[in-house]
Amino acid sequence: MMIACRGKVVLVVNVASNILAFPCNQFGNQEPGTPQEIKEFVKQYNVQFDVFAKVKVNGDDADPLWKFLKKKQGGLLGDFIKWNFTKFVVDKNGVPVSRHSPKTNPIVSTGVMVCHPWRADSLM
Repeated sequence: MMIACRGKVVLVVNVASNILAFPCNQFGNQEPGTPQEIKEFVKQYNVQFDVFAKVKVNGDDADPLWKFLKKKQGGLLGDFIKWNFTKFVVDKNGVPVSRHSPKTNPIVSTGVMVCHPWRADSLM
């Protein structure tokens, strides 16, 4: 993902498969599905953004991207992700420049769109 977005400002979000980017099952078991189930679920909504493999965003086994984002943009109560839909804006140089809560509307608040349309082959 980061290679495809090089030179562009991007918005990175952890989700429960019904919005965008990185499904995560660490919050209330909201994303228990297999990769194929997640892929089929998002197809119903004709999403126009990339959806990637399910990741862990917290803990020792968190995905390296999420470890990096949290390190660069710590949270108000700690650098952990509190719930799905936490958002990070990453500038065109790959630098995380802001972090936004799950309640923040990503487009209204940041003015950023994702860097390329969703593709079914982005999953897994």
